Amino acid sequence: MLKVGIDIGGTKIAGGVVDDTGRIIEKLRVDTPVDTGSLADAVVDMIRHLRERHHIVAAGVAAAGFIDRDRSVVIHAPNIAWRNEPLKQIFEDRLEMPVAIENDANAAGWAEFRFGAGQHVDHMIMLTMGTGVGGAVVLDGKLYRGGHGIAGELGHVRFIRGGLLCGCGQNGCLEQYASGRALQREANDLADAGGIGEGLAQLRAEKGSISGPAVSRLVLAGDPGAVEALRRVATALGEACGGFQAAFDPELFVIGGGVAQLGEDLLAPMRIAYETSLPGYGDRPVADFAIARLGNDAGLIGAADLAGSED
Repeated sequence: MLKVGIDIGGTKIAGGVVDDTGRIIEKLRVDTPVDTGSLADAVVDMIRHLRERHHIVAAGVAAAGFIDRDRSVVIHAPNIAWRNEPLKQIFEDRLEMPVAIENDANAAGWAEFRFGAGQHVDHMIMLTMGTGVGGAVVLDGKLYRGGHGIAGELGHVRFIRGGLLCGCGQNGCLEQYASGRALQREANDLADAGGIGEGLAQLRAEKGSISGPAVSRLVLAGDPGAVEALRRVATALGEACGGFQAAFDPELFVIGGGVAQLGEDLLAPMRIAYETSLPGYGDRPVADFAIARLGNDAGLIGAADLAGSED
């Protein structure tokens, strides 16, 4: 049985035909239009094109934002002008086939649970370290959506009272301290301070700015400033995971996003911060940590797998 998964990103829309095993049969990618009307047209055109070539039974569309419990209405999207937008009805009317709308982090987390790093557990949390911090919670083998459909926004748990202003309108959210953007900020702070930040300062002088991938390259090269910047970000996320453990008691944390490509360089300081932040530290079971396996395809795979399901 084949389904289409669509993952709407800030710059690209990725779509693909996915089978029951999570294998992508065919994949397309187009630029994300600026206006919402053209964006909807692009999604419809992509699904129609794939449906002409394959026998498709349903489609799932993943996007950043708050999605209602019925997976039909986008309540609020941070980067797209959707407010209480009935996307399910819009797409189903135009496509005449079942369509489910899903939060992008939930879709990616579900894909990792079903086909990636979380296949061997029943209770899992996925955290994606990109521009912000995305979250997905799977409990007893089911995606946890909460009473209004918008649970799992773990990047917007308040981490520092009165802390940095977040794009959500609050202050001190976790994603301000544990994201790819936070890694860049820490790198710039260390470059300003001198000392171990000398390599970062040199990079900034040469390139005009410090990008996340550049910091990652310096981490792999053993640059002390870059390693310290990563330690700070990993410590913040690890400490937060100690709180998530108290709330949800997962067996596994799966870490995705661009920063996760650093693998054990990221996970090692995370584990230390996590274990020392646990209630009952030293006397209780701990969760495992793993790097996500499906990369940028996770969103479209998860959206497709969730289409037509009750999870």
